[in-house]
Amino acid sequence: MVGVARAIVKGFANICFHLLYKVDIKGLENIPEDGGAILCSNHIHALDSVLYVTRIKRMIYVMGKEELFNTKFKNRFMYSMGVFPVKRDSVAAEEAVNTAVEHLEDGDLLAIFPEGTRNGLEKGVKPKKGVALIALRAKVPIIPMAMLGTFKPFTKIKIRIGKPVDCSEYYPKADEKINPRHLITITNDVMDKVIKLRDGE
Repeated sequence: MVGVARAIVKGFANICFHLLYKVDIKGLENIPEDGGAILCSNHIHALDSVLYVTRIKRMIYVMGKEELFNTKFKNRFMYSMGVFPVKRDSVAAEEAVNTAVEHLEDGDLLAIFPEGTRNGLEKGVKPKKGVALIALRAKVPIIPMAMLGTFKPFTKIKIRIGKPVDCSEYYPKADEKINPRHLITITNDVMDKVIKLRDGE
């Protein structure tokens, strides 16, 4: 029943986006047909995660801030679209990371917005290193993505998808902990690619 409900909501959202926006998407061939991977994107609007979910055929889970679930309608809608909340306290955040790793190990896609706020890069916000942490724990590639647009009705929204970033050289061995320097290196590399996709138009 959950899968059916998700398909119905996803189909309805797709129709709404089709009527409201002209979506120009390039790079879909960079999304693997199977296996876990992280989609790492800039964040421009509350609905950008939903747009990704409707335009990519594979199942995508999305880490979203807990404020997106502050009403019963939002809560049901977000969960039906594969979005799960990330709370700010450390215990709940660790639970969200564990959930993300489980989805990736199950072979699903996971979307994360490292800025943590809309247009964070333009505001000088330092990207969070959670993308790198989850990628190393789940041992999956990171796919840089960018979205451009205003989300004003009847305008164009552009989506650009880059080639997967292989993080295998940084995977910790069974008896090792993740190196914090590797988190910084991966985060900077991926976000540089996101920025190039965003500014390449």
